[in-house]
Amino acid sequence: MNAALQFGIAFKVADEIIEKYKSYDIDLEASSGKEHHLLPVPSVFILGTDGIISFEYVNPNYKIRLDPDVLLAAAIAGLK
Repeated sequence: MNAALQFGIAFKVADEIIEKYKSYDIDLEASSGKEHHLLPVPSVFILGTDGIISFEYVNPNYKIRLDPDVLLAAAIAGLK
C-alpha cells in the first residue's frame, strides 16, 4: 500500500462497501493486516532503468483492462 500511496493510486473504501464485503466473507483488514481500508486502483506502469515512468495506465473501473497489444507496444517502445 505504501507504493500505491506514493504512486497516487490508493483510494479509501467507503464504510458501506466494507460492510457489503463482509457479507461476502471479504475482510480487508484480515487480508491486509491493516485497518486503513485502502485499496489500489488497477494500474500498470513501465519504468525505465533510470526509474522514469515511460508508460502508465490507470483506470478506477477494474472491469476495463488494458489491451495486451497496447501494453506490448509500450514495452517494446520502452526498449528503444
